[in-house]
Amino acid sequence: MKQETLQEGTILYNLGAGRELEEGTFVERPNRFVATVEVGGDLLRVHVADTGRLEEILTPGRWLLLQQNRPGMKTDATLLAAKMEEGWVLINTRLHAPIARRAIELGVLGFVPRQIRNEVSFGGSRIDYLADTTLVELKGCSLVREGFCLFPNAPSIRATRHLGELIEAKALGYDAAVLIMALRRCRCFRPYGERDPRFAEAFGKALKTGVAYRGFFVRLDEDLNVRYDGRLSLCGE
Repeated sequence: MKQETLQEGTILYNLGAGRELEEGTFVERPNRFVATVEVGGDLLRVHVADTGRLEEILTPGRWLLLQQNRPGMKTDATLLAAKMEEGWVLINTRLHAPIARRAIELGVLGFVPRQIRNEVSFGGSRIDYLADTTLVELKGCSLVREGFCLFPNAPSIRATRHLGELIEAKALGYDAAVLIMALRRCRCFRPYGERDPRFAEAFGKALKTGVAYRGFFVRLDEDLNVRYDGRLSLCGE
């Protein structure tokens, strides 16, 4: 089995490829899936592909990077990234899967798999990847508080159920891992028990039963390349 060859700065994805992009400023978020964004004096209805609260990111006047939608869609554009103090930060959960898959292909799990399958049925869920014999569930993390990367940023029954499936997989003799992709820099990762105690409990149980933890950072460069930015440690390691 090949060992990890992933190095900091490796390009995992290009955000601008094939997209019509524009910038605007955040006005409000009337519901989880829609934001109002001002672009050149016009108010656009923008799809938000992240059901988290994002209260520290979607603040009035925040610069946002948008992809224009096709005519006839319910929204004018889709949110891709937000301009934070550290630069552009990816805010679109639909892009997490191809980014993480490329990182897995290059060895972010500690090995380079011979085969990867997406969206694998297991129990009552669909697990994000099967890398050789390892079931992998991916979680993207954009919330940073007091130097900690935290997940989830809203209560998530689905995320807790996925951890339960990984625990069951270990009991049946499978390899299993939870993969945290941090979209912003922080000291370390921990589950956000104050916001979702059931997830935090399931996360702790998963580690105790042998589910592996893997974490990594990504960053957007000035050319909108998503780059691997190093390992994300687990708080208390």
